[in-house]
Amino acid sequence: MAILNILRYPDPRLHKVAKPVTVFDERLEKLVADMAETMYDAPGVGLAASQVDVHEQVVVIDITEEKNALVAYINPEILWASDDKQVYDEGCLSVPGIYDGVERPSKIKVRAYDVKGQPFEVDADGLLAVCIQHEMDHLKGKVFVEYLSPLKRNRIKAKLQKEERGMEREAALRAQGRRY
Repeated sequence: MAILNILRYPDPRLHKVAKPVTVFDERLEKLVADMAETMYDAPGVGLAASQVDVHEQVVVIDITEEKNALVAYINPEILWASDDKQVYDEGCLSVPGIYDGVERPSKIKVRAYDVKGQPFEVDADGLLAVCIQHEMDHLKGKVFVEYLSPLKRNRIKAKLQKEERGMEREAALRAQGRRY
């Protein structure tokens, strides 16, 4: 297993639409294992393949405190969403340190496949429903900050770009053997 590099907003690769998985093989199992390790290491409760620059419809989620209930959702699709909505403060491994309220359906029914290609359905509410919808947005090339006002979104983009420049500067200084 390996820790994968998580793309950071506003990286344009986060806006690529993921393609359905057509082959359920060892490569897919390794991708899911690597994504799980990456998600737990980050730490997070969900990760879409799009966030690690693999544009296939693969999501891993584990909302438990113990981190022992990993579920892989391959080619997930929402079959039903409730009319009632709720606002959750969402965060994202691709938008580190940023949290804001996003309104989504409070309950959903999802159909997906496991890593062996077996179909399954899940009725979800609460954090699980939010997490599934959030990760599925990534597969469509959408990041949660796009639900926010243009002003908030632009502030977040500027903040993350400034942080990125700072990290690049530190890496360059380190490469030169200088302290920062």
